[in-house]
Amino acid sequence: MHADAKPDRRHLSPGQSPLMTPGFLREMLLTLLSAILTGLSASLLLVLLVFGCTSVQAGTESPGSGQLGLHTLDGMRIGDAPLLETSVIANISGLLARVRVEQRFSNYTGEWTEGIYQFPLPPEGAVDQLSMWVGERVIEGRIAEKSAAKKVYEKAKASGRRASLLSQQRPNIFTTSVANIAPGDEIRVVIEYRQTVHYEEGRYEWRFPMVVGPRYIPGTPIPGEPARRTGWAAATDQVPDAGEITPPVLDPAVGKRNPVAIEITLDAGLPVTEIISQYHPVVSRQVDQGIQLSLADGEVPADRDFQISWRTPVGIYPKTAVFKERWQDEDYALLLVMPPDLEVESQGLAREMIFVVDSSGSMHGASMEQAKAALRLALSRLGEDDHFNLIHFSDRSHALFPQAMPGNESNRLRAIRFVEDLEAEGGTEMLSALRMALTPGDATGRLRQVVFLTDGSVGNEPALFDLIRRRLGQSRLFTVGIGSAPNSYFMRRAADFGRGSFTYIGDLGEVEMRMRALFEKLEHPAMRDIHIDWQSEAPLEVLPTRIPDLYLGEPLMVLIKSDSLLGQLVVQGDRDGTAWRQPIDLSSRPTHEGLHKFWAHQKIQGLMSTASDEISTDIRRQRVLELALGHQLVSPYTSLIAVERQPVRPVSAKLKGGAIPVNLPAGWDASHVFGSLPQTATPAPLLLLSGISLLLGGLWLRNRKVQ
Repeated sequence: MHADAKPDRRHLSPGQSPLMTPGFLREMLLTLLSAILTGLSASLLLVLLVFGCTSVQAGTESPGSGQLGLHTLDGMRIGDAPLLETSVIANISGLLARVRVEQRFSNYTGEWTEGIYQFPLPPEGAVDQLSMWVGERVIEGRIAEKSAAKKVYEKAKASGRRASLLSQQRPNIFTTSVANIAPGDEIRVVIEYRQTVHYEEGRYEWRFPMVVGPRYIPGTPIPGEPARRTGWAAATDQVPDAGEITPPVLDPAVGKRNPVAIEITLDAGLPVTEIISQYHPVVSRQVDQGIQLSLADGEVPADRDFQISWRTPVGIYPKTAVFKERWQDEDYALLLVMPPDLEVESQGLAREMIFVVDSSGSMHGASMEQAKAALRLALSRLGEDDHFNLIHFSDRSHALFPQAMPGNESNRLRAIRFVEDLEAEGGTEMLSALRMALTPGDATGRLRQVVFLTDGSVGNEPALFDLIRRRLGQSRLFTVGIGSAPNSYFMRRAADFGRGSFTYIGDLGEVEMRMRALFEKLEHPAMRDIHIDWQSEAPLEVLPTRIPDLYLGEPLMVLIKSDSLLGQLVVQGDRDGTAWRQPIDLSSRPTHEGLHKFWAHQKIQGLMSTASDEISTDIRRQRVLELALGHQLVSPYTSLIAVERQPVRPVSAKLKGGAIPVNLPAGWDASHVFGSLPQTATPAPLLLLSGISLLLGGLWLRNRKVQ
């Protein structure tokens, strides 16, 4: 029966229900039998298709075969995409790093191809150079307005000229497009960026992200979306660029792709007592420039972030560090200032702790176990005077209590049971969870701290930042990144807006160390009301414009600009009523090339994060363009473009290719991730054949009924 059909009442006796007629029961039995038989038929056909695809993939993925036969999780065949290998060379000097990323696009097909690859870079990285190598010939890239660069690329592609385009979709998501790769040819694209090294509690860290994890795309699909997009998601009213931040994901059944090699030269500037590579084995050796490290396995698949950390001897760390640069008649400087080692004592502050945990499908497996371990530790540290609540979210948000409750033993045991029952399923509707967590707390004057545990796999970051900015009040938001490839852009910026800090947990073995360090911060007062007193008449611009609170073990890191940075400035702050002053002489300081790019990059980040009611879209765009073009940086409105002069592809030869698939992040479960993401492209061939199977089964049953 059709869902809208009504039973024929002409032959019913008075008071007889349509559900009691023999005809209706016979119809229901036939429908049920049809569903069972056609379901079995479709399932059998799907099994045969899946095994068939797997066997084809396994037999054709070796280089030189011409057809790779690979499929993505949304069923798209990608046999025409070029292969990709990446080499990373990082030179770390003190607190600054210069990183060179070489992407090699190899065409093993018999056709002219285009390669499109979406990949992450650190959100704090200032990307400023691109070059395209064809053999030993190099074509240098140039910065141009994004729309103009795209037009140049498309024109070069259509005319048969080799071209490369580097664009930014998010501060941590970039796309390299390479056109007209000849059969059997290789094109190398070299990208360079600058970044700062993270320092905290005597530990220095450098991080290189490797894969863009699938993003949850909320909102209503936009009708009339452009037909050509590189990702699996359609544009929505909340994420209009969804197709540009959701690269196709390789089916894990065919193995891992996109190998990465990493080499680091570390000149710490101080003695190094310990070097740890958290997630990848490395080998090291002494060189003239310091310590050189490389992957022990030579190369690894791009499926989880790489991170190294190093320590200096106890008590040996920079109390202050200042680097300067004179560029185009202006002075730029990077300042790192360590607050004094104050006596750590229990302050007895009553707190209201709100723990928010992501229980969406992307957290399934190791990530969920890490989050649960972190929550168990957090609950064990609650005091009797503390109040707390637990919120978890996937498609919807749920709180353990209607409001924050005392941290007594009974409530903690109830919370532990709540945590143990969590299962990772569904989408990542983060907005409602943040709204629930950032409601005003009680009126007892407790220090309100929100701890947010998630992998950050969302595409609507601007809406989330806006909510944090509007509803934060007196709360402080601390983000904890979970898993092998968290969205570090969202995590760091959310913590910045929340006047808190960001902690990363990439392995179950790190939970105790990382969470204990976080709770040491939460349990002790921060350095507040930090400002800089400039002892000169020359105007001084400080970034960030609003200096955040500092927590135990954290340094102050700011960028400054002035016509002349000569003389003295004083950094001042307050900790629990105790005033603190640190004078710094800027007259004679070491110089460092490229600081103006750091400053411009952070200035752009600040403009892009400014609320729309504070700056118009047109003014924001104009200011960002001036900064990006003036300082030669990739930005939301500028790209790097490199084009060869002479055409190489014959007019008669067609251009194939497309998006290069990325690996599913390590530890992620495809069935839970792609079973929960909305607007996901469908496996069209499988659904078509499944539909044919259902149709044939229905026709067979209908013929049997007629007979």
